[in-house]
Order: sequence, then C-alpha cells, then structure tokens
Amino acid sequence: MKATGIVRRIDELGRVVIPKEIRRTMRIREGDPLEIYTDKEGGIILKKYSLIGDVEQYAKEFVDSMYHSSGHTALVTDKDIVLSAAGSGKKELTGKPISNQLISTMDNRRSMVSVRINGEAPIPLIQGDSGEEYSSQCIVPVLSGGDVLGAVVLLSKEVGVSMSEVERKIAETASYFLGNQIE
Repeated sequence: MKATGIVRRIDELGRVVIPKEIRRTMRIREGDPLEIYTDKEGGIILKKYSLIGDVEQYAKEFVDSMYHSSGHTALVTDKDIVLSAAGSGKKELTGKPISNQLISTMDNRRSMVSVRINGEAPIPLIQGDSGEEYSSQCIVPVLSGGDVLGAVVLLSKEVGVSMSEVERKIAETASYFLGNQIE
C-alpha cells in the first residue's frame, strides 16, 4: 500500500469522504461501486468494482473466438481498463487504462465503426495512445440494465482493411451476450 498523507474522519453515519484528487486519479465517479477488502494488519482497502470483471472468463473466451473468426485483434474493456485481448498487440493492450475518447464513445450507447480517412486515425483506445497504428475499428458498448459496463472492440492495423457489417455483428453478439451474463 502507498500512503497518501491524507487523513479523514468518519462521520456519525460511518461515511468517509474520498478526496477529489484521489477520485480523479483513480477515475472514480459519483455512483461507481467500490468493493471493500480487509487485510491481516487491520487495514481497509477500497477497490473499484467492475461488474463486467465478474464475467472475465467469458470475456477471454469471446476475444479468442472473435480473433479466430474475424482475423482482427479483439478486446473487451470495462469502464477503466482493457480486461482481455486477443491478436496483434494483446500484451500491449491487456490491463492498460482506456482513453477518454473510448469512454465517451461507450457512453453514447451506440456501435461505432471508424476507418482511417485522409490520414486521420480512428480514436485512441488506451491512454497515451494516438490511434495512429490502427486502420479501422469497431466499438460496441456492453450494456446491462441500461448501464454502460464496458465495450467490445475489433481493430485492424492492416492498411486498406475496414470493418464490415459482419465484424459489427460479431462485436454486437459478444456485447449482447456479456451484458446478459451480468443481468
């Protein structure tokens, strides 16, 4: 554990305020669920809870299946990180924090297919990424009970390759299945 030097008091209802700086750094938003752990030394650990993380085994199987059936790199994310990836760049993507542009795309609750046009790259997927290495991508949000939990992404680095209706349907099927597993 890393000490922050910040001390907070518990109020009469047992609540503790998490400082704004920590919420911003950890990307904790109002309404986000937190899981509570205790350690052997009597410490309390708060961890962001990811509903989609509960179906991580399904996510791994889906990205492998999507990669093998489409030939494109496949990802499943929650609202913070890439949970699972298969294909080219798997190691560079898995576990990385996702970009604000990807979060905005998910929050729109609509599927999106983008292709490099006139040198303009598709949206970056992870923080610090420019998106320059991708020629096309298909992004489908994972929804459960009306809430956005993450996204299913297919992407290609091959110049001249674009995502078709088939790839969009593959990603939508995976998204629908993962969303239903959580309900």
